[in-house]
Amino acid sequence: MSIPVPSAIATATTPSTMVVSCVAYHNDGRRAGDIDLDAISDALKEPDTFVWVGLHEPDQALLLKLQEEFDLHDLAVEDAQQAHQRTKIETYGESLFIVVQTAQLVSGHIAFGETHIFLGKRYLITVRHGASMSYSPARRSCEMSPELLAYGPSYGLYGVLDFIVDNLSPIVRDFREELHKLEKDIFADTFDRGTIRRLYDMQHDLMALRLATAPMQDVINQLARLHPTLIPKELRAYFRDVYDHVFRVNESIGAMREMLTAAINVNLSLVTFGQNEVMKKLAGWAAMLAAPTLITSWYGMNFTHMPELEKPWAYPAIMGLVACVVAGIYVMLKRAKWF
Repeated sequence: MSIPVPSAIATATTPSTMVVSCVAYHNDGRRAGDIDLDAISDALKEPDTFVWVGLHEPDQALLLKLQEEFDLHDLAVEDAQQAHQRTKIETYGESLFIVVQTAQLVSGHIAFGETHIFLGKRYLITVRHGASMSYSPARRSCEMSPELLAYGPSYGLYGVLDFIVDNLSPIVRDFREELHKLEKDIFADTFDRGTIRRLYDMQHDLMALRLATAPMQDVINQLARLHPTLIPKELRAYFRDVYDHVFRVNESIGAMREMLTAAINVNLSLVTFGQNEVMKKLAGWAAMLAAPTLITSWYGMNFTHMPELEKPWAYPAIMGLVACVVAGIYVMLKRAKWF
């Protein structure tokens, strides 16, 4: 027997671009239809209905409207309006307020955003700020499993969190691929400031990503273990799966940071080694030039009594001596692998 759509539920035009979606669902997980913001309170009066609202950078008036419709806590609404919040989960009566960091790769750099989530027994509200993809794919995925969506807004929360975590893996993968491309520059004999700069920027981005995702483990772990009135036991395995995903992402980020640190150190070591080799060669050539300079300067002191100057073989003998000394120095340096 099909459940009739409540009279308050009807397709309506979104009043603002800040409202991405506002959808009502039956308690069997089937989509009832899009509704107006003004119709939310009427929809919630129906015992077999819950509402999922998606917002993007809403203004104060819109948040106050939702506060009125869902009876949201003042402090949670204030945080959702101001943004720039740390990752956290807070309990307000019979509802949860969750803040998670989001990330996207833009022009080779990571852009960060926030998603604020209100979860109640009859509603799920997502508020996106900054760099964040639309959660429409997560919503469609949840709607394809009405038997799970029948557990209520908590399954929608799982879909959103799983979508956020899954979008972090390609970022780490792209960084790993870029590091592989930089390997030729890392092991080059010549110093390239751009290589070091890019490695440092990658390490900086990954550190910021680690700070954004690491606290998410605690939030998801709480959802998997606590709040039985909002998270039914049948869905706890799904949240544990998200926890496993975010744990692996954090492990990958940590491994990538270590690889980048090693790459920077290797590049600097190779550059230093190359400079030392150049200095050794220059020092060797300087030693070879110092020997004839010393000998010739000795005979350039213009003393009157220097018997060698009067001998016809003096010049060839000095030249031979210089050649032998220079050759001896060269052989010594060659054996020491300075050349």
